[in-house]
Amino acid sequence: MKQNIEAIRHSLSHIMAYAVQELYPETKFGIGPAIENGFYYDFDLKNNLTPQDLPRIEKKMRELIREDLKFEKKIVSKTEAKKLFKDQPYKLELLDELKDDEITIYESGKFTDLCAGPHIKTTKEIPSDAFKLTKIAGAYWRGSEKNKMLTRIYGIAFPTKKELEDFILKEKEAEKRDHRLLGQRLELFMFDEEVGAGLPLWLPKGTILRKIIGDYLYKELTFQGYQWLTTPHIAKINLWQTSGHWNLYRENMYSPIKIDEEEYILKPMNCPFHVKVYNSKIRSYKDLPLYLAELGTVYRYEKSGVLHGLTRVRGFTQDDAHLICTPKQLSEELVKLLKSGVKILNKFGFKDFDIYLSTRPEKYAGTLANWEKATNILKYVLKSLKLKYEIDPAGGVFYGPKIDIKVKDSLGRPWQCTTIQVDFNLPERFQMTYVSEKGKKETPIMIHRALLGSLERFIGVLIEHHAGNLPLWLSPVQIWVIPLGDRHEKYAKKIAKDLEVLDLRCQIKNENETVSKKIREGEIQKIPYILVVGDEEMKKKTVRVRERGKGDLGMMNLNKFLKTAKIEK
Repeated sequence: MKQNIEAIRHSLSHIMAYAVQELYPETKFGIGPAIENGFYYDFDLKNNLTPQDLPRIEKKMRELIREDLKFEKKIVSKTEAKKLFKDQPYKLELLDELKDDEITIYESGKFTDLCAGPHIKTTKEIPSDAFKLTKIAGAYWRGSEKNKMLTRIYGIAFPTKKELEDFILKEKEAEKRDHRLLGQRLELFMFDEEVGAGLPLWLPKGTILRKIIGDYLYKELTFQGYQWLTTPHIAKINLWQTSGHWNLYRENMYSPIKIDEEEYILKPMNCPFHVKVYNSKIRSYKDLPLYLAELGTVYRYEKSGVLHGLTRVRGFTQDDAHLICTPKQLSEELVKLLKSGVKILNKFGFKDFDIYLSTRPEKYAGTLANWEKATNILKYVLKSLKLKYEIDPAGGVFYGPKIDIKVKDSLGRPWQCTTIQVDFNLPERFQMTYVSEKGKKETPIMIHRALLGSLERFIGVLIEHHAGNLPLWLSPVQIWVIPLGDRHEKYAKKIAKDLEVLDLRCQIKNENETVSKKIREGEIQKIPYILVVGDEEMKKKTVRVRERGKGDLGMMNLNKFLKTAKIEK
């Protein structure tokens, strides 16, 4: 059915184009492929469409589907094709790029498209109650900002009405969890046009969250034997030429900055700096494996159209580390890394994963022999741990193959987080060596790894996974203490002091507002615990506890609550 649903989605893009042709005859057509969960088509329209126009197009599509239209494949010469599409400039442009004189077209009723297929046989195969047009967006022709902006209409389609309805419900839930909205509402981060797209500003509570995660990583990795580094944000262009980034990764790098007649680059990665630290003195086999870690901020060029909240930005901080080891140590270190990665992801509430082995891309550095060797070692490690994985063909980075772990959030959506990469290339380029047991200079192997990926992306995923209801240990503000009146503030301050002794993060809410309004605001801010104190609580040395998601738990002995909160923390 998977293959058939792809053909149905592709065919629906043609039916949508046919409907637009009928409703807006002067339309010029771009392209219309099937995509994940649906389809789209790009149009050059005389007048702008709005979301209110989608039901009209949808209605026309259903009328066409009922006509039992056939999808007829035809082979024509390029000359014939140019005659057919003489009034369609975008199709003519595509035709000019085709070298073959045999051109495939598909006809459905009065609509003809330049298309290689595949398609279903007739519109009878389309379940008319299992698709929906969802949105209108702008899209540059061929994805280039130099070209005209076209109107893109998106649709979704599934084998059954129930699957469509389930998907729509899931999407609505995803909208509620959108980290961009929750991040603003919870006052974690913001973006500003004057600062620049893809460059988040972290607000006080968001900065606390980053520090909590950073402190956890520092403690956990230090225990595992990592040594911490801090490296510059820029470096001379020569460094990136030696590493291979300038030749093989340039499209993701920013233009050089001229300083004192020399060119510098904003760093897209931390690895060359860590190599320099390794090379700063002679290393012995007894020093290996060497673990170097950094919470390093890097900068990568992303087109404005793909930027998305925290999950796709231009400046971000990686939980980056590089392990330098001997060839004999490689398998053991990879096993430890995978186990450590899963443990850390579990700590943040992620239990379900998809694992991918990404192989050699078209642009690569190093020898084919080393690529094959590294890929085979990764396969061996995955199999030895009995981890199910899929191959991601050509998905590796230019310097080596990698294992990617995509976490599944509470809605079952996969997110790229952990990456573990084997690199034979940089050690050779930078002439990294160690003195072996036989006293000879040998070349080590370098493993690049980021377990969370980047703090920005990970926090975005974390917010959506928990719908903003962060676990107590991660919540920037864990407890609000609300005194009923002025005379209760002294008791509220005592409670706050007791909480702070236990390293719990709390605030006293003594603003001149009603208690009910403060409680409502605390619920909106997703505060894990709200403690209300008045005369009775002062007298009995208790607190009235409200827990996020559970409401009023009633009066509780203060010491008992403190123990409960400390245990959960």
